[in-house]
Amino acid sequence: MILKLNYVFAASCSRLKTEADSGGDTAGHPHDDKTQPYLCTVCHKQFTTKSQLTNHSKRHTGENEYSCTQCEKRFASRSGLWSHMNIHAGKYKCTECGKCYHTRQRLAVHRQNHSGEKPFECTVCNRRFAKSHYVVLHSRIHSGEKPYKCHVCEKAFSVSSYMRKHIIRVHMGDKPYKCFVCEKAFSVSSYLYQHIRVHTGEKPYKCRVCEKPFRRSSTLLSHMRVHTGDKPYKCSLCNKIFRTSSHLQQHKRTVHSNRRPYDCPYCGKLFKINRELKRHVRIHTGVKPFSCRHCSQRFSRRDQLKTHLLKSHKEVLD
Repeated sequence: MILKLNYVFAASCSRLKTEADSGGDTAGHPHDDKTQPYLCTVCHKQFTTKSQLTNHSKRHTGENEYSCTQCEKRFASRSGLWSHMNIHAGKYKCTECGKCYHTRQRLAVHRQNHSGEKPFECTVCNRRFAKSHYVVLHSRIHSGEKPYKCHVCEKAFSVSSYMRKHIIRVHMGDKPYKCFVCEKAFSVSSYLYQHIRVHTGEKPYKCRVCEKPFRRSSTLLSHMRVHTGDKPYKCSLCNKIFRTSSHLQQHKRTVHSNRRPYDCPYCGKLFKINRELKRHVRIHTGVKPFSCRHCSQRFSRRDQLKTHLLKSHKEVLD
């Protein structure tokens, strides 16, 4: 079922026509370990050779010349095709979620997501990770290092992928990856793959403690802190601690910031968080997106639905 959906998705994605700079734009980042002079003008990813950039640019132009002989799915590079063929061959396949890998070593690393094994430890806060490079990225929370800077607005990021996603999402407004079921568009292909699981119902990541399943491995990792009690994110202003970085950022905006950048188009009321604005707008529009599966009642807020389910149907909504 998932393979079929992925195939339809690949055939249905909108094609973004653009021109990749194959000249010699020198945009090597000052913090990079080695020079990467070839820059993709679409997503600003950097490459060390012209051939790498050429292969990468085919993802944006839709030039997928390598086709699978078993399902006719097409790819921009031989490596992409070879990686896909493991789906059919099942040579190194995870028995938990079906994800396949080129080597036994990569599969072993992936399995740590399911087993919860975390052999790498942060020397500052003793937090543990499944992969060594996660420790490197995490350490920037303590050091405050943000070596990647947006060339448009100069906003700094601790991870290069965050910077690239920021450029595409904020400055380009580009969302070339569209869901073939509901037509919701995404700026990054991985977001689309995660979104598709909303329609398929697939939840391949399961908590080893309470067996609650999740669509994303990152959500599972955050959920595990419910059992461990780990709260690694500390507010620098009041020392309050949180389980996730998003909860910390929300806390800073609501408690320590006076900025209210989100304004209601109907009454002009200002809000600190976009989610609060969206919830408020329903007062004006009358939209009630949360429906009870037992009866015909609908609600404008999720907490209202939870209260209704508990009182009327004795059901606890997670």
